[in-house]
Amino acid sequence: MPPARATPVNATAASLLGLLHEGPMSGGELVAAAGERFGSFFAVTRSQVYRELPTLAAAGLLKPGKQGPRASQQYAITAAGRRSFTAWLTAGTASDPVRSPLVLRLLHSGSLPPKQRAALVGDSREAYAERLTAAKAVAKGERDPYRRAVADFAVAHTRAMLRLLDAVPDS
Repeated sequence: MPPARATPVNATAASLLGLLHEGPMSGGELVAAAGERFGSFFAVTRSQVYRELPTLAAAGLLKPGKQGPRASQQYAITAAGRRSFTAWLTAGTASDPVRSPLVLRLLHSGSLPPKQRAALVGDSREAYAERLTAAKAVAKGERDPYRRAVADFAVAHTRAMLRLLDAVPDS
């Protein structure tokens, strides 16, 4: 019998399948884990998670697990889900486009009055400074070489965003 084909998945679905390799999780647990693990470079919203879970289950890539508190539903990855995740991992070799609403805002910030532009840059700088502190702590504690490389990327990306914010003129 030929091997089963993998169901194609998008990056959001793949991010959830990857997290579920660690064990069953509810939607809320997946949202929290996504934010902690890769939120600095790949945002996954609560609505995306709750939209993807039933779709992945209907495709046979996840199976519902035990019911948790407040009607939360745990999901576990299936063998088909593991195949689809592996196929997604090995399919991507192209460069990724950067999609940053902040970079787009900065591109057009010259049309803002100086006070509003200063607030945009100042608030963003403060948020990225906090993110840098957190990213450094994650990178310092990471032992797995692949996760360490990604954690180092998050630090470098955050530093690059701070440099970009520093380059925006005051007036």
